Amino acid sequence: MTNSSTQRMRGELRCRMRGLNIGGWLSQIDAIVEKDPENFPGIDKHMETFIGSSDFANIKSWGFDHVRIPVDSYLFFDDDERPIESRITNLDRAVEFAKQNGLMLILDLHECPGHDFSEVTKSPVQKLFMDDDTYIKKTEKIWAYLAERYGQNDHVLFETLNEPVAPTPEIWNNVKDRLCREIRRHAPSSTIITGSNMWNWPNTYSSLTPFDDDNVIYSVHFYEPLLFTHQNAPWFTSPEVQMERTYPEDYGPGFARKYGFTQSAGKWDRERFAREFEPVNLFRKKYNASIICNEFGVYTPVELRAQLRWYNDLLSVLKEMEIGFSYWNYRNLDFGIISIGEKLHENLPQYNNPERINHPVLDVLRKY
Repeated sequence: MTNSSTQRMRGELRCRMRGLNIGGWLSQIDAIVEKDPENFPGIDKHMETFIGSSDFANIKSWGFDHVRIPVDSYLFFDDDERPIESRITNLDRAVEFAKQNGLMLILDLHECPGHDFSEVTKSPVQKLFMDDDTYIKKTEKIWAYLAERYGQNDHVLFETLNEPVAPTPEIWNNVKDRLCREIRRHAPSSTIITGSNMWNWPNTYSSLTPFDDDNVIYSVHFYEPLLFTHQNAPWFTSPEVQMERTYPEDYGPGFARKYGFTQSAGKWDRERFAREFEPVNLFRKKYNASIICNEFGVYTPVELRAQLRWYNDLLSVLKEMEIGFSYWNYRNLDFGIISIGEKLHENLPQYNNPERINHPVLDVLRKY
């Protein structure tokens, strides 16, 4: 990459980032298998063929400036944190594809030793957050390798951990600082991304402590109200979620989740979104911090007009607060801008075109 390109990208980091996640390529492959087990070619072939340079070119042509690449560590490292070189080459390809297409790349550690954001309902205290720091050291070793390998690439950003779920904010703040320090040790000039506790929810920003470094971006995730965005999603068993709902709407008492949290309660509209993001905005102003909402979306089968109202309201609030975004997801995983081989969604009208592109959602993303 030329010096001028590098300088341009560093300047963009000070601005509001806009991009897409590419989940299901180097992460969550089990979910891809579930959607179309008969045609799944195996993990290694999937990594080689699911995404290519043309997909990065698509994202660039649509006007976005970055991709977020979730990575599950167990797919790339053995139990002793030794890299599996035959698979690391797929990460090399992702970094090169982004460079070729003038995109920044967020390398997101989606799962790490001792922590799986989707398993917290089964194992409330993840091993990463226990008193014994064995799993923190394992994760530091992984980050040392990744930061050393890709730290010389100015277009690569490192995201400490996806959706941490620690028993207390103090525990997460400590772990977050350790991971940031390890990345910085091996990548002194790279931008680091880190977020708040409890699935990166906005309301946990009041307990987030900033890392003492001027090259950090802070992340937040948003899928509320879940009773709307995840209605009828098969991976949710709560009966309250298995109902059709519209937006905006009053969702009454909401529904209870683990850790005593109640979600989705009350009336949800643009004004509610602004209130929900106020802790994030206060953090941004207090610390002069850059913020990115690097996951959000609505389950694809939800009624499309209601989806578009939700997207317009949320994205307008993010833009007003100077918060960037990475939409979930580029291809498949029930939220895809593109859906190929997902039998559950093959007859949805928004995909009724040769490229199977969800143009209505893509258009609203491009608008903001």
